[in-house]
Amino acid sequence: MRLPQNAYYRSTFAPQPPARPAADVRDDYERWYTEGVPSNRMSLSLRSGILSEVGWALDRLCRLCYNETFLLTSIPGLIDGLFDWPEWYITEGFKHSSDEDFLFSAPSDYSCKRRYALESLFVLRNVALYEPNALELANHSHTLPLILTALSTLQHDRDEDSEFMLNTIDLYYFVAAAKIIILPTTLPAYNPLHPLTKIVSQSSNRSMIIAAFAALTVTLSNPVNTPNILADSPAVAASIRYLPLFADKPLVDACLNYLYVHISNMVMAKAFLLRSDLSAVLRILVTLLLDEQKKLEEKVVQDISGTVHTVPAVTVLTRDHKLTKEELDELLGKPEPQRCYDWMKAMFIAKPDGEVTQVDFWNLYKDVFSPHAEQYPLLVASDVIKNVNAVFPEAQAMVLQGPVQRFIVRGVDRRKDSVVNERFKCHWDRSECSASVFSAPGELFEHLLEHLTAIESPESPCLWSTCPRDPMPKPNLRSHILTHLCSHQPPTKHPSQSDTITLASSDSPYPIENPTTRPPPPPRNTTIVFQRPLVDPPSIALTALLCLRILFRTSFASADAAPRVDADHFGFPGIVEEQDDQDSNGANEIGETEREGEKRGRKAFASVQQLLEEVRIRDDVLMGWIFEMVDAGSTDVY
Repeated sequence: MRLPQNAYYRSTFAPQPPARPAADVRDDYERWYTEGVPSNRMSLSLRSGILSEVGWALDRLCRLCYNETFLLTSIPGLIDGLFDWPEWYITEGFKHSSDEDFLFSAPSDYSCKRRYALESLFVLRNVALYEPNALELANHSHTLPLILTALSTLQHDRDEDSEFMLNTIDLYYFVAAAKIIILPTTLPAYNPLHPLTKIVSQSSNRSMIIAAFAALTVTLSNPVNTPNILADSPAVAASIRYLPLFADKPLVDACLNYLYVHISNMVMAKAFLLRSDLSAVLRILVTLLLDEQKKLEEKVVQDISGTVHTVPAVTVLTRDHKLTKEELDELLGKPEPQRCYDWMKAMFIAKPDGEVTQVDFWNLYKDVFSPHAEQYPLLVASDVIKNVNAVFPEAQAMVLQGPVQRFIVRGVDRRKDSVVNERFKCHWDRSECSASVFSAPGELFEHLLEHLTAIESPESPCLWSTCPRDPMPKPNLRSHILTHLCSHQPPTKHPSQSDTITLASSDSPYPIENPTTRPPPPPRNTTIVFQRPLVDPPSIALTALLCLRILFRTSFASADAAPRVDADHFGFPGIVEEQDDQDSNGANEIGETEREGEKRGRKAFASVQQLLEEVRIRDDVLMGWIFEMVDAGSTDVY
């Protein structure tokens, strides 16, 4: 038996080669479709004229144009192929469409070619967002003729042409708007301003209006094209017409940008002041600032309450004690100095920090006993002051040095009587009634009836305290005295009334006999609520503020003219003035027109002063502009 030959040898190890990655065959990743060679299938298919191949190429290019790194120059011949179908449409393709297409389907061949034209222009528009592609298209010989021919040939109000017009305007904005130069000698077919102005003033297509305003703004921002800005341009009226649409931010932003470019020209700004709708435009601009401001503010509540000084609402009102008739009769019969001792005990109390001037001390003693001096002799002033130490050992008579010497008795104070206890006290006979305080209003009323019974005349005035009523019959007087009686129960407090009383300051006296003279206190809780901007306003609000700033500076830009040679002026040395009458009359007319515009502008800013006062901006410089406009509007300058 013969064994196989490899049975005597170890089999060799042969490693398996790594698996090759599978080719990525997804759309837009076929490398051979995007290789930079003239035989590239993408370019060849686009220019082949075979509709299926053209559709295949455009389908992939519509996806590739979203890539920011996609370069038109990476595929030779691609740009020329993309211009073929749009040029066909603006030369003959648009002629084949009619109103019947709304009722019946267009021929499939025409619909296919029209779609290829729109897709080619769509690719050109998207790739122009990438700056290298925009530069390449700007220098291409087919770009500007395509744009100008489309703007002058196609009709913006036809639905069949609206999408093509929109992409054309966008392509113009990205590629040629900033570089094109429009001279007075430029033919209408090569002037894009006329069709763009017509679009913004007549079209109802929002997207097309926004694109046209953006194209006009970039074109007229070029200083070379400034002479093409016209004061009566329909685009100005259109931009003002769309300004109140605050909810449509892109449209309002496009209108504001165009309006800013328009009035940035000093001549146009002066002409703008003569518009009849100037006040309405200013009001819209300020309202736009306020509308954007609401979204950027926060509510701030700040407590600015100071120190609150309060006292209890229920207090005992006191007054200096006066001798009653019984106390005086008891003192008069006593010999001195005992009478003086007892008088001091009745009128004063010991108080370590109290003081009474020696003059007041003597006057009180003299006023009480001098009417009875013939029968009961008085002590001299020095003896009265000396007797203080006998009654109040801790009291001391002293002299306080200063600019004016003060002679005082320290350690005593006047005895006080509580006024609360006199709530039901009789004040008949002009408060001279000697009856004691009653405990209830009924007892006081019975006591007053005794006074009325004692009156003999049929009519009598009211003798209650300081009541000014004229004499009246007794029955009427009986009813009248009820108005002087206090209720048995104190008046009920309102639920919102506090148990304390707020004083104006810590040293305000309380209680006082006439509460109506108390100065009004500050509120217990003082808080201020205001809105504070968190961030700077958005660009749309800043553009509106710039427009306001330009119009404001134009309205308040007048200054005294330089002196000219006349009867009152010498003019400037070395300047020879030669001006004929015709030029002089023209200058005067221009000056009158400018002054009229400034007058209208100042009046318009005065009408929006209150709205401007509500504007709040975080940036101090921008807020300074608002303050300047508010201050100027409050001055009578027109």
